Amino acid sequence: MTTPALIPDTMQFDLAPRAGGDPYRIFLYTPRDAPPEGGWSTLYLLDANAVIGTAVDALRVQAAYPLGTGVHPGVIVGIGYPVEGAYDSVRRSWDMGPPPGQTYPPHTPGGPDVRTGGADHFLSFIEDELKPEIARRAPIDARRQAIFGHSFGGLFVLHALFRRPDAFAAWIAASPAIWWEGAGIVTDAESFLAARRDDVTGRLLLLAGEYEQKLAPFQIGAADAEKRLASFADSCIVDNTRIMAERLAVLPSLRTSYEFLAGETHMSVLPAAINHAVRVAFGAGHAG
Repeated sequence: MTTPALIPDTMQFDLAPRAGGDPYRIFLYTPRDAPPEGGWSTLYLLDANAVIGTAVDALRVQAAYPLGTGVHPGVIVGIGYPVEGAYDSVRRSWDMGPPPGQTYPPHTPGGPDVRTGGADHFLSFIEDELKPEIARRAPIDARRQAIFGHSFGGLFVLHALFRRPDAFAAWIAASPAIWWEGAGIVTDAESFLAARRDDVTGRLLLLAGEYEQKLAPFQIGAADAEKRLASFADSCIVDNTRIMAERLAVLPSLRTSYEFLAGETHMSVLPAAINHAVRVAFGAGHAG
């Protein structure tokens, strides 16, 4: 006899924006422990179809031994899509792409055009609709909320920081697509810094993997090696991530740091980055 292997203590439900449109698939992990007096710390994850299991396991294993790990129980909210695969490339392009955005050819033959530029709508959904729904389902400490995104999701995390810096206490951007659409996020960062806002507090962690800007050993001599090198030259993920961290570190009340993850490619960086996010969101030194 076999049965489905489920993610422990995790439920899922679909939530459509009030203004209409396709629903999001929300994954909600809540600890079995009694909540602390002020409510649970919370980590919001983008691309949850791909990473929710990794994040839940990283948290529940470490939170069981807080004296050895410094990690305490908390809530994880994963934002994904009602699809079977790890990603919905068309919807995430719209949701995570900062405005004004552009239109691109379909990802698949006969598919829809791919649009970017919907990040403000997505951020409003998270803030005004998803967060109240999560607070209805679990006791949340609104002062101790973190958000994690990778690649396009990391770009969205930066955009959200610049748009609504009071939305989260901690921000984790792994391999952010800073180069995207002319590196407009760099202009946004400069405007953000020029405003000299003294209400920008909390923690920002940026991460990048060693083989996001050079070939991994197994990629040397591969059929796509030259194409991959050209892509690295365009995106410069490692350099752009480090420079963004240096740029934002001038804000004294936003504790900004950069982690270089040795031996990781653009996709293998995910588990390591998620573990860093768990430590930031649920560790004793949380930014809240």
